[in-house]
Amino acid sequence: MTNAIIFGITGTLGAGKGTIVDYLVHQKEFRHYSVRAFLSEVIRQRGLELNRDSLTMVANELRARHSPSYITDCLYEQAAQVGGNCIIESIRTPGEIASLREKPGFVLLAVDADRQLRYQRIRQRMSETDHIDYVTFVANEEREMHATDPNYQNLAACIAQADFVLTNNGTVKELEDSIEALLQKLKN
Repeated sequence: MTNAIIFGITGTLGAGKGTIVDYLVHQKEFRHYSVRAFLSEVIRQRGLELNRDSLTMVANELRARHSPSYITDCLYEQAAQVGGNCIIESIRTPGEIASLREKPGFVLLAVDADRQLRYQRIRQRMSETDHIDYVTFVANEEREMHATDPNYQNLAACIAQADFVLTNNGTVKELEDSIEALLQKLKN
């Protein structure tokens, strides 16, 4: 994959990762490779219930069995076969970042927003893992924020390593404008 942009995207729950992906896919013709879709397929194959606990358990198990970067390495290989600009969503461990940093064109993008706003957003999108109350939302986030095991999610460390951090407390248009500005910086 020469001269291609490989965005990795990380961030807090409900911050706008999916909105960024949608914009890059539909407006900029990026290809999308999803950790969630990868894990959802494994969960379906195992006959497990698709929820945040299953996603976390399966991800941690796959990383422990293979390597901390196993999932994103698999997605990168898919992207390399297809070529072109792509976005790998959602980076959750420093090991994934370390592996992807070895690839040409890799840029780590993080997105965050105020917690209450993020909770309102997940309640509106209502995916199969979003049917939770605020206390559960906060507990899930805290569990995924810091880990000492390299196979477990550590969003705080991932966000700290981002090349660019977007704060998404405004409108979708404002977020899209931020993405445009970022793409212009990368062109220069």
